[in-house]
Amino acid sequence: MTTLRTRLAAVSVTCALLVATVGGSSEPARARRGMVVASDSVAAEVGRDVLQAGGSAVDAAVATAFALAVTLPAAGNIGGGGFLIHRAEDGSAAAYDFRETAPAAASPEMFLSGGAYDWARHHDSHVAVGVPGSVAGLHRAWTDHGRLPWRRLVEPAVALARDGFILTHARAASLAAVLPRMARYPASVAVFSNDGAPYAAGDRFRQPSLAGTLELIAAEGPAGFYRGRTASLLAREMEARPIWPLTSRESARRSGGPTGATRSCRCRRPAPAASP
Repeated sequence: MTTLRTRLAAVSVTCALLVATVGGSSEPARARRGMVVASDSVAAEVGRDVLQAGGSAVDAAVATAFALAVTLPAAGNIGGGGFLIHRAEDGSAAAYDFRETAPAAASPEMFLSGGAYDWARHHDSHVAVGVPGSVAGLHRAWTDHGRLPWRRLVEPAVALARDGFILTHARAASLAAVLPRMARYPASVAVFSNDGAPYAAGDRFRQPSLAGTLELIAAEGPAGFYRGRTASLLAREMEARPIWPLTSRESARRSGGPTGATRSCRCRRPAPAASP
């Protein structure tokens, strides 16, 4: 019978806006057969449950990543990108690069205004938005190394978004701190505040719209994100800003299927290290 140690060969997920770290305690955690490490304990428990259900290390990484998109709004993401490194028990390795890509309309002058660099345009405008890679990249890694059904890995995140989770002091403080900067974005205020007021520790935080988006991903894979309703909503928001003509075709390039997945997630197999 395959042990957890075998299943957890060696997987590291380091996403843009999604960083796996140890936090909350100065006491080291120890395990004999496997471990899931994340910036949020609820998400880490999701990954642990996947391992205990017989999932592979990549299964656990995928489930944890989607859970973090719900429980760690400041860092977890499905709208960004990242990297995943997998090392199998036999020593073979694969590196997945699914960082965001610039839309086809990108140019060397895109962050300039009047010929000069514009910080706000670069960091706080629709021009700064890239085509997300997380969903496609996680799906590609799961296709190569997963064991459990895709829906099984995404469903815990759907439930967390739909039913909510209890905010810790740290998470509530994080949401409260960013609320003033969200004032110019009514949609963000509606999602990340309690009717305009900051959430408090102990409140239950629900995200029904995110649950709907994740449900489409669970049911349809990358096509549920890069095509259809979600892609149309993203493209509509971008097309409403003439400074950046990103369209639904950009999102479709990341859709499910062999061609779309290959374009959106580059998989490299590192050369073996030289013998000492």
